[in-house]
Amino acid sequence: MSKVAAIQMISSPSVADNIASAGRLVEQAAGQGAELVLLPEYWAIMGLSDSDKVAHAEPLGGGPIQDFMAATARRHGVWLIGGTLPLASDQDGKVVNTTLVYDPQGRHVGRYDKIHLFGFSKGAESYDESRTIVAGATVGTVDTGVGKVGLSVCYDLRFPELYRAMGPVELIVVPAAFTHTTGQAHWEVLLRARAIENQCYVLAAAQGGLHQNGRRTWGHSMLVDPWGEVKAVLAEGEGVVCGELEPAFTAEVRANLPALKHRTM
Repeated sequence: MSKVAAIQMISSPSVADNIASAGRLVEQAAGQGAELVLLPEYWAIMGLSDSDKVAHAEPLGGGPIQDFMAATARRHGVWLIGGTLPLASDQDGKVVNTTLVYDPQGRHVGRYDKIHLFGFSKGAESYDESRTIVAGATVGTVDTGVGKVGLSVCYDLRFPELYRAMGPVELIVVPAAFTHTTGQAHWEVLLRARAIENQCYVLAAAQGGLHQNGRRTWGHSMLVDPWGEVKAVLAEGEGVVCGELEPAFTAEVRANLPALKHRTM
């Protein structure tokens, strides 16, 4: 068995403040024995406007956000999956919303660029990530000390074909910043569905509270097992969700109900 942790934050427009908060929370997770730690989407910056993150975009391989993640993974000897950070893109005024993975030696070993960009409009509430983000195009997985991990981000959760394209994995991660409106309606049921249909653990790290820009995020970071049971959850506020991956349980679920082998397409 191995222990994993999801970090829940209420990120602000200050990268320095968010780095300090993330550092404190990752230390807590490592202190609880976590071998793999997941940060939420937009953990490094939730700006007063969507365009604020463009000014903090980093080239791959350098910058204060990436330096922090590498040093933190190395300091605590954990696999660190860095939620998302803004990486520089080839389009003016836009970034790539990217998940970077670091091994316990602090080496960058994996990357996934968010493919599905969130769009939502209901009354006064409206979001359109495509205005400031360039969509990714490649499915992401990474081999870690806790097994093969499938990488996804927030709105990706609504597209089950993405997870099928990963192939069998031991764990799916979902760093997210679900809105309170959509999260209340769909967050848990979608996470449990992805765990059930892929017969693997799902670890979700969310933003969870009222941000300085007025946005309210749903939180409810959680670990779901391959049978769809929620093993640990944190409703709102900063904190850490820890739980264990049990490979024997995953194998039992897949043996008892061999749905992955029964696939015809």
